[in-house]
Amino acid sequence: MTATELPPARRLPARLTAPWLMLLLPALYSLMDAALVARGAPWWQVLLSLLAALVLPWRRRFPVTVLLLTMPGSYLADIWLAPITAVYTVAAERPAPRVVVPCATLFALVEFFHWPLSGQSFEPSRETALYAIQSVMLAAGPAATGLLSRTRRELAARLDELTRGQARESRLLAERVLISERGRLAREMHDVVSHQVSLISIQAGALQVSTADPAAAATARTIRELSVRTLEELRQMVGVLRAAGARPDAPLAPQPRLADLPRLIEESGLAAEAELSPGERPWPEAVERAAYRTVQEALTNITKYAPQATVHVRVHAHGRRLRVEVRNDAPPVRPAETLPGGGHGLVGLRERAQLLGGTLSAGSTPDGGFAVLADLPAGREVGQQ
Repeated sequence: MTATELPPARRLPARLTAPWLMLLLPALYSLMDAALVARGAPWWQVLLSLLAALVLPWRRRFPVTVLLLTMPGSYLADIWLAPITAVYTVAAERPAPRVVVPCATLFALVEFFHWPLSGQSFEPSRETALYAIQSVMLAAGPAATGLLSRTRRELAARLDELTRGQARESRLLAERVLISERGRLAREMHDVVSHQVSLISIQAGALQVSTADPAAAATARTIRELSVRTLEELRQMVGVLRAAGARPDAPLAPQPRLADLPRLIEESGLAAEAELSPGERPWPEAVERAAYRTVQEALTNITKYAPQATVHVRVHAHGRRLRVEVRNDAPPVRPAETLPGGGHGLVGLRERAQLLGGTLSAGSTPDGGFAVLADLPAGREVGQQ
């Protein structure tokens, strides 16, 4: 169980694991070691012991230098904790053998040939051999522990990197599955919707040819043109869905812009009054597309719910923002039957505007009509939406 999995009552307080405390703690117990050794010792031995303890907080930044500063105290004052900590830090921070081996060897030699020197250090006896082994183990122990700590940190970092890599691969796999499913749904949508729209177009064409009423013929022609245009846009959108993720540089079909608004309003078949003055500044492509889709959705809703109402379309620049307003008056007659709708059109437009950093509001007007108002900023260029 890791520290993050412990219940709140068993978690260690943050102050006990603070980095500054981990730096100062070895210095504190080294000062205690120096105080115990300093009883009856000359002042210069006490000074060297204090120096060895006080330089330990800088051991991670200057590990070799700190080790060298602890050696006089170890040689003359018989302190252990400060040099052992310094050897451990050298192995943990500078794990190269050309650094660790000389530093550990230096500490072993200082410990073995301790001041004051005696002739017993050079006698081939059992006591000398045991003391030599003790000196070597005293230096090799912290060095091995430091290398183990360094290896553990590297393995933890590697494991974390592998975990992130696996998560990234899982995400890419999920995206690939989503793209495949989206392509399948796009094909099914194309098959179903194109079949129904083709039937509408055929029926409208037959009505246009067979009717003797000019108004009915004009309406049938409009229905046929709208059906053909819907099929073209459907094929374009299906192509985008099927090609998404295939090639980042794959060319897409031309997207509608502000220049296409007059044709959209004219072909809507509504009694619309248009005031289009977006200004001469170049608007970002995403902003122009959002403005076009806003007008398109608003006109579609008016066609469904108030086809005989007067429509007012206004697109104008207001500083660095583009404002789009589509408003219809109260319809003289409500249609007996309306086309089904899921209510997702305005929600999608509002999300599109928010992604651009703008706003979109829609609601009934006091005179019984309906208004859609979008405010789109041009302060930044955004990607394809």
